[in-house]
Amino acid sequence: MADTLKNKTVVVIGGSSGIGAAVAELAVAEGASVVAISRSGIAPDGAEGVAADVNEHETLEKVFARIGTVDHLVHTAGARLPSSALSNLSDDVLPLTFETKVFSAIHVVQAALPFLSADASITFTSGQVSRKHGVGTFVKGAANAAVDAAGRHLAKELAPRRVNVVSPGVVDTSLWGEVGSEARAATITRAAGVLPVKRVGTPAELAQAYHFAMTNGFITGALIDVDGGGLL
Repeated sequence: MADTLKNKTVVVIGGSSGIGAAVAELAVAEGASVVAISRSGIAPDGAEGVAADVNEHETLEKVFARIGTVDHLVHTAGARLPSSALSNLSDDVLPLTFETKVFSAIHVVQAALPFLSADASITFTSGQVSRKHGVGTFVKGAANAAVDAAGRHLAKELAPRRVNVVSPGVVDTSLWGEVGSEARAATITRAAGVLPVKRVGTPAELAQAYHFAMTNGFITGALIDVDGGGLL
């Protein structure tokens, strides 16, 4: 039987909005002590917001030292990054994409490691583009694939702590454009039309997958697809 999050300490990286905020809200509702870390420091009601850059290792170490023991660590931080074909790839896109998606996740785990409980869970976020191949998406695909691989390697290295990866498909968040914009609405409509479920996902639906990864003590090294059938 799965455990609950009641009286557990949950740290959500990227918890100010989108999927991260939904994870924080769900954990708060279940009685967890939740810390949402983001650049803005904004947090959902009931969670503590902390402003920090996840790529500043010393800052993160101080944050985790203040928090103390961490039972569940969730990394959802992301950014809207450009897609580019190899022939048009600028010098800054490659390092920026990996810094945002891969390096930040590793920095967070390094900083949190001394404070993770013996049976803690870690949940990363990748994306279906790691296995859904297209034109102009190879940089994002490679970065997400690196997260997938890191999750499995660290599940072995950090055992008995558990490490899993949630791989979202198209979810209605600001990563797809500004709220209320015509461009975002068009993108969402187009994506929904090709999915078997005929709609995109919601942050709340994704949060359920992170909850599963946190509370099911027999799952580790797993890649959890929540994509409305996008990989089919």
